[in-house]
Amino acid sequence: MSPAAHAGRIVPAAARVAGLFPSHFSSRHHSSTVAAAADVATTTPQAGAAAAPHPPKMSGPEVRQAFLSFFQGRGHTKLPSSSLVPEDPTVLLTIAGMLQFKPVFLGQAPRKVARATTSQKCVRTNDIDNVGATARHHTFFEMLGNFSFGDYFKKEAIMWAWELSTVVYGLPPDHLDNAQIAIMWAWELSTVVYGLPPERVWVSVYEEDEEALALWRDVVGVDPSRIRKMGAADNFWASGPTGPCGPCSELHHDFTPVELYYDFHPERGTGPEVTLEDDSRFIEFYNLVFMELNRDAAGTLTPLAAKNIDTGMGLERMAQILQGVPNNYETDLIFPIVAKAAELAGLDYAAAPPAAQTALKVIGDHVRAVVYLLSDGVLPSNVGRGYVLRRLLRRVIMKGRLLGIQGEFTPAVAQVAIALSGDCDPAVAGNAGRIIAEMAREEALFSATLSKGQKQLDDMLARALAAGSSSSSDGGSSSSGPVLAGADAFLLYDSFGFPLELTRELAEAAGVALDDPGFEAAMAAQRARSSASREAVDLTADGGLSQLAAALPAGTSFEGYGASDLVLAGCRVVGLLQDGAPVQEVAGQGVAVDVVLDRTPFYAESGGQVADSGYLRGSSSSSSEASSSSSSSSSSDLLLEVSDVQKGAGGRLFVHSGMLQQGSLRVGQELTAEVDTSLRRRIRAHHTATHLLQSALKQVLGPDTCQQGSLVEAGRLRFDFNLSRPMTQEEISFVEALVNGWVADASPTTTAVMGLKEARAAGAVAMFGEKYEDTVRVVEVPGVSMELCGGTHVSNTAEIGSFKVVSESGVASGVRRIEAVAGQAAVEYLQLLDGVVRQLAGSLRVKLEDVPGRVAALQDELKAASKQLADVKAQVAVAKAGALASQAVPGPGGVGRVLVEELPGLDGKALQEAAVSLLAQLGDPAAVLLASRGEGEAAGKVSFVAALSPQVVKGGLQAGKLVGAVAKVCGGGGGGKPGLAQAGGKDASQLPQALQLAKDTIMGASF
Repeated sequence: MSPAAHAGRIVPAAARVAGLFPSHFSSRHHSSTVAAAADVATTTPQAGAAAAPHPPKMSGPEVRQAFLSFFQGRGHTKLPSSSLVPEDPTVLLTIAGMLQFKPVFLGQAPRKVARATTSQKCVRTNDIDNVGATARHHTFFEMLGNFSFGDYFKKEAIMWAWELSTVVYGLPPDHLDNAQIAIMWAWELSTVVYGLPPERVWVSVYEEDEEALALWRDVVGVDPSRIRKMGAADNFWASGPTGPCGPCSELHHDFTPVELYYDFHPERGTGPEVTLEDDSRFIEFYNLVFMELNRDAAGTLTPLAAKNIDTGMGLERMAQILQGVPNNYETDLIFPIVAKAAELAGLDYAAAPPAAQTALKVIGDHVRAVVYLLSDGVLPSNVGRGYVLRRLLRRVIMKGRLLGIQGEFTPAVAQVAIALSGDCDPAVAGNAGRIIAEMAREEALFSATLSKGQKQLDDMLARALAAGSSSSSDGGSSSSGPVLAGADAFLLYDSFGFPLELTRELAEAAGVALDDPGFEAAMAAQRARSSASREAVDLTADGGLSQLAAALPAGTSFEGYGASDLVLAGCRVVGLLQDGAPVQEVAGQGVAVDVVLDRTPFYAESGGQVADSGYLRGSSSSSSEASSSSSSSSSSDLLLEVSDVQKGAGGRLFVHSGMLQQGSLRVGQELTAEVDTSLRRRIRAHHTATHLLQSALKQVLGPDTCQQGSLVEAGRLRFDFNLSRPMTQEEISFVEALVNGWVADASPTTTAVMGLKEARAAGAVAMFGEKYEDTVRVVEVPGVSMELCGGTHVSNTAEIGSFKVVSESGVASGVRRIEAVAGQAAVEYLQLLDGVVRQLAGSLRVKLEDVPGRVAALQDELKAASKQLADVKAQVAVAKAGALASQAVPGPGGVGRVLVEELPGLDGKALQEAAVSLLAQLGDPAAVLLASRGEGEAAGKVSFVAALSPQVVKGGLQAGKLVGAVAKVCGGGGGGKPGLAQAGGKDASQLPQALQLAKDTIMGASF
């Protein structure tokens, strides 16, 4: 079926959906969908059609809404998708629907609801090479899920999974007499809703999970021939080497109806030889994890006190099944993006060759990922999640170029993805301007990078041709002809976005073979690094902190916001850890220990603010338990220096890390906690100044300016924000003036605790990358700033004293960074500057105000002297070159003149002057290559210059390629124009070999 027919195949189920869930289909979007459905719902299969029932079609938004509504109707609370930028530091991006519930599953945070259902945005790149090549691999996808936190378990999860699949998504029941689920729901709903035939649904269970097997077979009524027992590799889920785990069940949709199956493929069927791993026949669309066990370090499995359910259904996969299209990319969730890319490329998707269809699918998939990542605050960079974003966007651009799309095109494709985003994430539309601008900027940058990549490839091919042959980069045998190293091809692929097929095409055109094994080895190494770098959710329970979290359900109480609250007595030790393991007692000077208290005035690092430092004091015999059990306890005073405080157990516990200075420490002991007030005062000033800085930037640069990261320390503040250009000095001065004006206003700083929705409605600004609870703390400087913030602040802006910007710089594409100082740190910084200027004035013998002018004059004098010195060196070089002209030898076949020599004591510029002078003396045809070893700081390095006359260049020899290949022998590289080029090397000891290569290459050319 052609893609143009998709629209007519997607909507017939909508009217029945509205009848089943009227409260969830009253929006304008779904009303229009239902109206469209009414126009086509009367279409019926023609007489003689296959007897096997086929599911009516549902749009992607309908699939999503039906899932959420189904579980809302069964007591689940619908929760929003979390950001693609996770709070969890063990993963780079949100890769699973259960990630936001990880602290609850680990017992590190109390459950807020007993049952939840979500549609979670996810990004995974571990299978990026399969995107577009298979029917269902994606980088961006939505995971529909229902979760139970110690509430219902296997029976309900299995019955609801079957009901959802066969009733809501439309399985006319064929087991009414056997299945309890049919008695409860199926007869009433199966003829109303969507229609997946039950004989097309297969089930897999963990081979030892007899309970699940019995539920599927005896309660639900699934034919045993469509149930497969599978091993731990497929059907036993584990969070890691230790921690929560358990068996799981998966539902698979059989694309070949059993009835028709026997007609056309008698070798198949439902026999034991059928494997669910047959991708041409089965697709996994629903996974149920029964989290009921915990594995300890010894591998022992014990039942969890609270058993949980974690499920996931791929929205794109279910849409493919219900819409009857051959792959996920041709569903209404993705195909409009694909179609737009095809339009820009001047292609008909249905008639396009397979390679072009694959490229269009990659664009459709990656553009979705890029749009949602940008919306969630990720920006292109060369590290972390920014690198993931940049790589995806560059793959889009490269695929577009290969399809023949000229000029900027990613914004146009992104507009389609943004238009489709409303039901998934309404915030995307609000961020459309920023998304489009960033994609356009990155596309322009990458276009320039592609030009550089082309130059890199030219140099690589020149070296391969000059070498004549090359060993495979994996140590294989030598090739009989020039070979482009696999590592070089991978560099082009990874750093410049050159697809392997493009590199191969250009290499073959130049007569150079490609080292495929070397490329695959480099690719495998990168995959191994990616696989090891956080592409799985680590639910490994930290034994020590988990035990403490269980012992202190309410967590550590932070009581240190006020200036008078920084010394707090009666803080009870609820846990001690050494090397992560719980201990009952610690003694000995210099012993490192982590202390968990029931209450504390110490701020734990979070929200960009560093932790407090200070002391824990007490008596070593203050524990009542210790006193009653041992009369010989030491009565010496306890002193522990706290150097860091971090949150643990999902943020519930404050872990005070420090060094025991004297005495002993026991669990149950009561201590006095003392925060370093001087450092806290400085941190408070910097934190409130950060809020004022953000407000000032919004006024000066525009309201779209938003935070991209921050750091608040005692000595400085650092603030990252979105801006695609450097700030002008005038803008920086304006920002400083605004902040210092607000400081001088002596405005009170107020705090209030309110609901998150109420805070957002009031205009409170959320901090980038932070996850907020339903109840939040709002910090406000009236009329100036209002932000959601859990940090510590001054009570009045006058306490900040002064504010000074130290630097403004770029840290990533589209991201700038301001470093500034406030309060006492600003005073210290200005004192430092004053001292430096006074010292300069003294050395230059001028007044303070005359220092800039005197420095400028000295710079001019230095520049003039340097020019004179360079001129003298050039004259010396030319003079030395004149003496070398007589050493030139005849060129290839006795034609022309060739000179390859070392000329000591010259820098690159002088060496070039000498080469040009020699070439003029030798006439045409002539070839000159000169080298000079570095001196002083440049000792051990070497410079090269190649100069070729026009006739030599016309014969095929190019200076850039020649000098690049020669410099590589000395561990360097370079290039330039065909007639004149420069290069450098790092290893001058290889100079003789490099000069010999130059001679051989020139003499092997044709003049």
